[in-house]
Amino acid sequence: MTTMHADLVIVGGGLAGLVSTLEALRSGLKVILVDRDTPERLGGLGLWAFGGMALVGTPLQKRHRIPDTPERALADWLSFAELAEDDVYSRQWAEHYVHRSCPDVYEWLRREGVGFMPAVNWVERGMQGDGNSLPRYHVIWGTARHLLKRMIAQVHAASSGRLQILHQHQVLSLEHQAGQICGVQARRETDQAIVRIQAPIVILAMGGINGSEASVRAHWPNDRPMPSTFLNGAHPYSDGTLHHWVADHLSAQIHNAGSMWNYAAGIPHPQPHFPGHGLSAIPCKSALWLNHRGERIGPQPLVTGFDTHQLCLDVARLEMPYTWQLMNWRIAIKEFAISGAEHNPHIRDRHFFRFLLDTLNGNKRLIRQMLAESPHVLADQTLEGLAQRMNDLTGKSHIHADVLNATVNAFDAQFAQGNRLYNDDQIRRILHARQWPADRLRTCKPAPLQKPGSGPWIAMQLQLITRKSLGGLRTDLQSRVLDRDNRAITGLYCVGEAAGFGGGGCSGRRSLEGTFLPGCILTAKAAIRSIVPSSECH
Repeated sequence: MTTMHADLVIVGGGLAGLVSTLEALRSGLKVILVDRDTPERLGGLGLWAFGGMALVGTPLQKRHRIPDTPERALADWLSFAELAEDDVYSRQWAEHYVHRSCPDVYEWLRREGVGFMPAVNWVERGMQGDGNSLPRYHVIWGTARHLLKRMIAQVHAASSGRLQILHQHQVLSLEHQAGQICGVQARRETDQAIVRIQAPIVILAMGGINGSEASVRAHWPNDRPMPSTFLNGAHPYSDGTLHHWVADHLSAQIHNAGSMWNYAAGIPHPQPHFPGHGLSAIPCKSALWLNHRGERIGPQPLVTGFDTHQLCLDVARLEMPYTWQLMNWRIAIKEFAISGAEHNPHIRDRHFFRFLLDTLNGNKRLIRQMLAESPHVLADQTLEGLAQRMNDLTGKSHIHADVLNATVNAFDAQFAQGNRLYNDDQIRRILHARQWPADRLRTCKPAPLQKPGSGPWIAMQLQLITRKSLGGLRTDLQSRVLDRDNRAITGLYCVGEAAGFGGGGCSGRRSLEGTFLPGCILTAKAAIRSIVPSSECH
């Protein structure tokens, strides 16, 4: 058995682990970072993430005359989260987030060489206005991939010989004596050798609980319908194994394990990285969302951008574990998008003018790519032909052309009297969304689906896709792991998704969206401030 020594062991090389590593190195600590993946995947799932951040009171908001304040953001957060009154630590982390996201995330990232796109987007507005009452969604220029690459570069620049990174090592257990953490044991996956790392402090940054289908099903809440199949948009290594080890051996609390941030519009990845790997599509607001028979889902039409949690509930309750979005070419090129760096190359590679041209003229490249690569994205010049393609994909005869025609005709009838007599909640929500300039750029003006020149028809088969854990190990505002009596376990910290982004579940039932990457940064900074009180981490 190989034995190594350090001041601090960090378990997991995602954003939370890298920020912890960076701030620890800058504070003079000797650090060993243990990551299970290969060297080129250092950075974790964030390498493929889009990079949206919910931030409060930023200069970018002020530039757009958005009158945001921490008090207003906290009210929005609590209305969406529905936190229990006695959930003290989650509430503390929510309050910490809204007060510190600007100085500790926005301003800090700007100093680290990470910038943001000029628009502030408005997401998760709530079905009844109970979500984000103002635009807060800031998009990293370069996507989260640029952020992670920048953090990795900064970590190496700060190392000064005080950093070792153990790639392809899985932490199996923590060592402890008399209630004090004293290191970890890890297995090197290339030859199964055991490595012992002695250190008085361990930071857990291993990601969420629900990265595997078995873990998702084990933690699925009893009061929510669970579809028979779903896609995996999380990392398969984040399966909760280390969470449960810490709970079983150190009496740590796993809080809110059943709360997950899933999406209703997943598509199987055409080149999957692992079994069940899915892409998270951003559903088109102007498309009709249909059940497996081609009927419009209702009575409340499904429209993205208001309440993702409710969309997932509505989709999970359906008879079949998939839905269809029906649209035309006009809608698809303006509104269809896929979350993540992989399918947003102009943002990822910071080609502003190419991105602007796609925004203004339509992203024809993406829709053509998906039509070519994905059997779940279908096109035809007629609804009759489209219905046949939809049935060919499922191997069933659920879709009848006359039903599709009737669904489209019923929607188009809203426009029979021009633009004055709409009475459809989907159209009302689209008009509301288009009042904000950033949404108007990528949301079609309401029009009949059968408007001449709008073809061909396009149908996308979608299913629920898992993404993030909203629960995790219970932590205090110093990111210290708490035992079942709410006492800090000496020497043990937890950050990022492993801690439910703070407190074991500060987002509660629903997130305002974009709270995850900032939560990784805020929890990591809190941990290092606690470990090194004289640290300049702020």
